[in-house]
Amino acid sequence: FHLKKKFRRQHVDAKMTEKLCNTEISNRNISCKETNTFILSIPAKVKSICRGDGRYDENSGMTYSTATFRIIKCKLKHQGARKPSCKYEGRLLTNRIIVVKCEGKLPVHFDRDLLPSERNDGEQL
Repeated sequence: FHLKKKFRRQHVDAKMTEKLCNTEISNRNISCKETNTFILSIPAKVKSICRGDGRYDENSGMTYSTATFRIIKCKLKHQGARKPSCKYEGRLLTNRIIVVKCEGKLPVHFDRDLLPSERNDGEQL
């Protein structure tokens, strides 16, 4: 239960923008990590990846979205920075396949994102 809430808090926000990285990461009490990705979508659409709208990859144990998403990738400006001095730079990326770990039909871990051209049944081209 707690895990799923955490995934949503850290990675799902339909209204997120590149400019909001610092504010949102701070407001949501997300730890200072190198990159934090927000999926620009409603929770139901993200959940659906684990409910049939995704392709499970046995090698990695991850599920790849069949739909593509827009995401905001917040990258730490200064490596190794610690709270409260985490400053991020945000970038909007479109047409991304997202790779998540599913548990009990819910995403619990954001693994990575890739372009459809990079996907070849779990193998990198």
